[in-house]
Amino acid sequence: MELRHLRYFLAVAEEGHVTRAAERLGIQQPPLSLQIRALEKHIGMTLFRRHPKGVALTDGGRLFREEAQRIVSDVAAVEDRMGRIARGEQGMLKIGFTSSAAAHPFTPDALRACRQAFPGIRLVPSEDNAANITELVASGRLHCGLIRVPVAQPEGLVFETLLREPVLVAVPSDHPLAQVPKGRRPKAVSLAELRDEQLILVRRPGAPGLYANLLALCEQQGFRPRIAAEVERMMTNLNLVAAGVGISIVPASMQGLHAGAVVYRPLVESAKLDAPLTLVYRAEDSAGPVASFVALTRKVAARLSRRAA
Repeated sequence: MELRHLRYFLAVAEEGHVTRAAERLGIQQPPLSLQIRALEKHIGMTLFRRHPKGVALTDGGRLFREEAQRIVSDVAAVEDRMGRIARGEQGMLKIGFTSSAAAHPFTPDALRACRQAFPGIRLVPSEDNAANITELVASGRLHCGLIRVPVAQPEGLVFETLLREPVLVAVPSDHPLAQVPKGRRPKAVSLAELRDEQLILVRRPGAPGLYANLLALCEQQGFRPRIAAEVERMMTNLNLVAAGVGISIVPASMQGLHAGAVVYRPLVESAKLDAPLTLVYRAEDSAGPVASFVALTRKVAARLSRRAA
């Protein structure tokens, strides 16, 4: 017994006439009659009583109609749900983000926009470092991630730069670089001034990224900076700056955190060391919730870019 047999049966039951049911179904009357007889033979029960004006359901036919309606309705519901998932209107979206990506206004804007545009998508957010997020997306344990500079680029992943922002020098509030002589404006800090400073880095040892680029830029200027600590998360980084352990370079959107203990200064070479906001996802996810989220993030990023211009 196939689903089409149930639909044939229900059409005849609703019309009370085989010919009218055949016209409704877009098939000929003789094949429909054969299908109904085959269905009756298959289940071992007479479903219709024939009379001169058409057909009527037997007692068994009425019971069978209840079951047939339930099955057809359930299948329709599944088809509808699968269609909404395929169109990216429903489903689960596991998204990871780094602490510095979460601090950017883009991230809450994008998540809010997704909830409003696609209430059927259940967002499952989590925080991690860029390396782990990339590995989790590659393995399928996350659908996508928001990171800064990619630290690895496994095959099959797409890394899409959504926005770029300058970097700032974060220094303890009692550090000489934080002081501003009376009557003067705060000045930008150059990399040369960091030569003898203790730096706090957020990176995976040996991997590329924002701080690997910083170290390369320092070497181009003829010095190797002193490293006070290497941590996994930007918030830990700024906590250590606030505690006076050292100074760091952070995306501009982090400005304001630990406002009483950390002072933020422009970096002269920031044009060579900007901080991108990168969306990572699997190339094969060209449909469903991931595709919807990717398209939405592009719109949110474009809106923020226009606002900043």
